[in-house]
Amino acid sequence: MKKIKLEIIGLSYSQTQSGAYALVLGEEKGKRRLPIIIGAFEAQAIAIELENMTPTRPLTHDLFKSLAQSFDIEVEEVIIFNLLEGVFYAKLICNNGDKKMEIDARTSDAIAVAVRFGCPIYTYEFILSTAGIAMEENAPIESIEEHVERPAASTSGSKLSESELSAASTDELKEMLKKAIDDEAYERAGKIRDELNKRKSN
Repeated sequence: MKKIKLEIIGLSYSQTQSGAYALVLGEEKGKRRLPIIIGAFEAQAIAIELENMTPTRPLTHDLFKSLAQSFDIEVEEVIIFNLLEGVFYAKLICNNGDKKMEIDARTSDAIAVAVRFGCPIYTYEFILSTAGIAMEENAPIESIEEHVERPAASTSGSKLSESELSAASTDELKEMLKKAIDDEAYERAGKIRDELNKRKSN
């Protein structure tokens, strides 16, 4: 399957999902844009590297790079290889000199690692055909966000009622919180976390 190279077009604060950001990737030598909602921490990690800033202490992705290079492991490329129910799936293609390895990663983390290693980011045509948006070259990033493919969980999560949360057991809430975070459904995760905190204080 032919890979399509992507470039980072920019980051903007999400107007629709509290505490999240829209990361926009663009098709190299093309007009299609691939917008992805990511968390604030990952957005900060990407922005810091893009702006050539040096944090006072290493961030998690900086630590990953230092650890990998200490063992002669290089990240050669990042591939966004699948899209299921609004969730993008990515992997790191690593090489230690003897063999290549594929490591599963959240797309936001994979891109934060890619900018640190200076490695290319790729995807496949079926993903761009499904979630890509054809935009003019100078279109503002903010105008792209309305087209963002969101996880189904994040949509239903915004409609979680207090009665639904209060009816769930603490263990069920913890499982729901873990899934919401894994799906990067931060609005839903916030509501679940608030319910768990409320129970702790009672």
